[in-house]
Amino acid sequence: MTAATCRIERLVLPDALDSPDAGDFLEVGELCDALTLQTWGNLDRSTPPEARLQFWRDNAYRKIQLFFVRQDGRMAARSWVRFGLQENLGSATVHVDVLEQFSGRGIGQALLRHAEALAAAAGRTILQSYTEHPAGFDPEDHGANVRSATGAGALPAGARGVRFALKAGYRLEQVSRFSALDVRAHAASWDALEREALAKAGEDYELVSWTGRCPEEHTGQLAVLMSRMSTDAPTGDLSYGPEMWDVARVRHVEDTWRRSGLASLVAAARHCGSGELAAYSVLQLTPSKPRLGDQDDTLVAAGHRGHRLGMLVKIRNLGRLLAEYPAVERVITFNAAENAHMLAINVALGFRPAGFDGEWQRTLDAGGRAS
Repeated sequence: MTAATCRIERLVLPDALDSPDAGDFLEVGELCDALTLQTWGNLDRSTPPEARLQFWRDNAYRKIQLFFVRQDGRMAARSWVRFGLQENLGSATVHVDVLEQFSGRGIGQALLRHAEALAAAAGRTILQSYTEHPAGFDPEDHGANVRSATGAGALPAGARGVRFALKAGYRLEQVSRFSALDVRAHAASWDALEREALAKAGEDYELVSWTGRCPEEHTGQLAVLMSRMSTDAPTGDLSYGPEMWDVARVRHVEDTWRRSGLASLVAAARHCGSGELAAYSVLQLTPSKPRLGDQDDTLVAAGHRGHRLGMLVKIRNLGRLLAEYPAVERVITFNAAENAHMLAINVALGFRPAGFDGEWQRTLDAGGRAS
């Protein structure tokens, strides 16, 4: 099957979930949930409809095109291609998912080539994608796995997504560990960890926190830290250029979170001598999943490392999460497999591996061919 013989339809986003033309959007959302259940057996990694409607809209920083395929009268597969508009102008992210009962028909290949052609037509010569893999395989079994180019982490060679990516010419550049925390089972251990971290930080730092909107006095510094997420976090050989954040971009993402229904808890460490923010961490949750928290970005600026600030801001946020949202039972997060320092913090807090994501990349020549 090719893109010419497989009917690939573009998703047009409705104005609202209850709009008369929201049918395709809601049906694609049901497909997304089915694909998440197919891989993970639960919906922890599935995005609520109101959040999808916001995250899938174009904005000043990136645009996204989404597509779907129907087979036998139902949604069978989806794809998307995302373009940065402020940075990473030579790359695009593409992703394809097919329900297992429709695999083997060439739908995935047709969707991938269609997405790649769109990226090439936009002048993007570096293509990136990802695959998802639940825990249950032995990452140290070298004979049964494909190792990442970083040397840290591996994926099962026989997994459908791995075979698909390799056949399409993609290279496994990095593995990210997907982890989950049972908050009730580990909360009692955090007091000792916090005391140890506070002793290490001393009186040079103070903790500040907020929900939703960053206070005006910290917004410029928060923008600096968000910029550093694109340069200081490990990315292996993936092609990522520095992101430039300013106050307007911080407010844009905060407004997007709010419209998506996300509650965002932020904890930061402020250096008392300079007044600058030295570290920050973001936890999010949505009303439709009251038992689940999502540990998002955490960063300690390079000049302030070695003071246990990463542990401090994470514990501060987890404590607020339990106090303000007592229904929360677990928290999920991602870390690059080679990010030993942040992984050690998460393990000490009680996070345990739940799976792994593969970060893949392929380079095209000017004519859109693999090089």
